[in-house]
Amino acid sequence: MSIATPDLETVHLSNGLTCDIPSSSPLAKLLRSKRTWVGPSAKERLAILRNAKTIAIVGASPNPARSSYFVATYLQQSSDYELFFVNPNADEILGQKVYKSLADLPVVPDIVDVFRRASDIPQVIDEVVAIGATTIWVQLGIWNEEAAYAGKEKGLTVVMDRCLKVEHARFHGGLHLLGFDTGQITARKTLR
Repeated sequence: MSIATPDLETVHLSNGLTCDIPSSSPLAKLLRSKRTWVGPSAKERLAILRNAKTIAIVGASPNPARSSYFVATYLQQSSDYELFFVNPNADEILGQKVYKSLADLPVVPDIVDVFRRASDIPQVIDEVVAIGATTIWVQLGIWNEEAAYAGKEKGLTVVMDRCLKVEHARFHGGLHLLGFDTGQITARKTLR
């Protein structure tokens, strides 16, 4: 008499280790409901922002009500980054040319900031890898854990579910820890 082995599921733990557990087990169900992927630390995110010179915004919108427009406006006015907007349905955003795809960009951006649905992230990761970019920054509210692991396995630095604008402003003294403008004027030297 042979004993049937349960279907196994590979679980990625936050410490970087993986293990196989029965897919139907209560532990597997609990782990599926929890986020296990952990992106770069605050210090690592600061280094990413400090070292970057160019940012491509995928899903940039000409609509001022969209968060991508707000982030682009902030970056254009409050940083030294060279910005490239990617949207196949727009020609101009904030007075700049819009590119139809990442492959159409004239440079390889240091950061690819993504405003797309979670289900689109795997395709965007493939495009980021194809152009030779090294960092993908997936905006606040967008989470695709499998894509994060896949991107990391493909050699990308993956920041996910974080707003690039909020992180930049927080690191540069413009925001309270909760993301609100402090209203304080300071003589403190900014990081960039």
